[in-house]
Amino acid sequence: MPGWARGICGVVVFLLAAEALGRAGVIDPAVLPLASTVLARAAGLAASPQFLVDLAATIGAWALGLAIAVAVAVPAGVVLGSLPGLRAATRAFVEFLRPIPSVALIVLVALILGPGLQMNVLLIVYAAVWPVLLNTIYGLDDADPVARETLRAFGFGRLGVIILVDLPSASPYIATGIRLASSIAIILNISTGFLTGRISGNGIGAYIAQVNTGAGNTSLVLAAALWAGLLGLAANAFLVWGERRVLRWHHAHAPEPA
Repeated sequence: MPGWARGICGVVVFLLAAEALGRAGVIDPAVLPLASTVLARAAGLAASPQFLVDLAATIGAWALGLAIAVAVAVPAGVVLGSLPGLRAATRAFVEFLRPIPSVALIVLVALILGPGLQMNVLLIVYAAVWPVLLNTIYGLDDADPVARETLRAFGFGRLGVIILVDLPSASPYIATGIRLASSIAIILNISTGFLTGRISGNGIGAYIAQVNTGAGNTSLVLAAALWAGLLGLAANAFLVWGERRVLRWHHAHAPEPA
C-alpha cells in the first residue's frame, strides 16, 4: 500500500474513533464536538467569502515570507559554509538569535512597523530563515572534498567550486530546510493573526480569534484549524513535488520508502 494511502487510512480511523467516542458519551460533545460536526463546518467554510479571504491572506503571507527567507538564507548559508573564519566569528550571534521565538517579538515588531502584512512577513522571515540557513551550511559541510580538490586542480576558483560541487551537494539539505521553514511560516502566520486579531489584517489566525469570542463556536474554531492543517499538508506536498522535479538526480539514487 502506498504511503499516502496508509496516511489516509490512519486519518479515517482516527475520525471514526473520535466520532464513536463522542456518540458513546466518553467525550462530551459540548467540550469537544463530534468529528462529523467539525467536518461539516469545515466544508461550510469553503463557501464563506470572509474565510476564503482569510485563507488567501494566509497563503499570500506564507508565500512571500518563505520566498524572502529562502532568498536571504541560502546565500548567507553559502557564504558562512564557504568561509570557516566568518562562520566561527558569527556563530555566537547566530546561536543567540536562533532560539528567540518570533511570537515573543510580535509586540516589538508591531510597535516598530505597525500591525499588518509587513509585520506578518517580517516575523515569518525571522522564524523561517534559520532552518534554511543551517541546512545550507550543513549541506556544504557534506560536500565531497575530493571533488573540490579535483576542480581546484583543473583551475576552477572558489566560485566555480561552489556552483559545481557545493550547491549540488547542499541542494537536498536546502530542500529539507525549505520544507521545515514552510511549516514554521504557516504556524507563525496563524499564531500572529490569533494573538493580534483583525488589527493585523486578514488570515486564518485572525478568523479563529474572531469566532473564538462567541459561545458554542468550538466546532467552527476546530474547522478553521482543520483548514490550517490542510494548508500545511498541501504546502508540503507542493514542495515535495517541486523537489522531486528539480532534484531528480538525487531521488533517482535514493532508496524507496518502505
